[in-house]
Amino acid sequence: MFIDSHCHLAFPELSGDIDGVLARMRDAQVIGALSVCVTLEDFQTVVRLAERHTNIWASVGVHPDYREGREPDIATLVGLARHGRVIAIGETGLDYYRLKEPLDWQRQRFRVHIRAAREAGLPLIIHTRAAAADTLRIMREEKAGEVGGVMHCFTETLEVAQAALDLGFHISFSGIVTFKSAQSLRSVAAVVPLDRLLIETDAPYLAPVPHRGKTNEPGWVPLVARTIGALRGLDATEVGSLTTSVFSRLFNVLGEEGEVISEL
Repeated sequence: MFIDSHCHLAFPELSGDIDGVLARMRDAQVIGALSVCVTLEDFQTVVRLAERHTNIWASVGVHPDYREGREPDIATLVGLARHGRVIAIGETGLDYYRLKEPLDWQRQRFRVHIRAAREAGLPLIIHTRAAAADTLRIMREEKAGEVGGVMHCFTETLEVAQAALDLGFHISFSGIVTFKSAQSLRSVAAVVPLDRLLIETDAPYLAPVPHRGKTNEPGWVPLVARTIGALRGLDATEVGSLTTSVFSRLFNVLGEEGEVISEL
């Protein structure tokens, strides 16, 4: 069994065929997915999907790439996070790749999300691109380690991974790890502790090999597990079981008796 720890099911590429997406998940033994929010305007769409499907969970947050739209504050994020289907704050973080300085607004937004996560008692979903040093600095300054979370779609160095692990965070790998050009990333995936490892699609983006260039979907997350398993001497199902357990513990979606979810 597998869980997609990060996807965007409310995006139009997937929402228009949600029944098909969910059916293909079942066929691939993907038992659940975390559908991640990127704007406050989209939150209701994200959470309604989670309300309708017991194996879909939601987050609340505003992606660092989105300059327009409603700016989040701590009270708003904490209030929305009280919804029973919300299990994380984010996606949040820093992205210096697409946007250029001055980016004080982006750094302040990141701080707001961390403070909201600490108040709500929920883990963080962190995006960082071309901004690792500032991302880690703000995580330390704002005591993000008090709630922990995940460095999603990880593409940084082993040193950055270790710094995040030292803060109590998890590392999640997407379809990028299956690309031929991702040898350095595979070297990180080979050594991240198994009890801190997650897998994701980031669908509808970053489809894994052999589907690269196509619209990605949660049913393809076993392909990420297969690549990581080859690096670790495990088969894909073992990686799936391990990462499902990690997801369940991190996001507090264990069963009533404390067991790892096995079917939904």
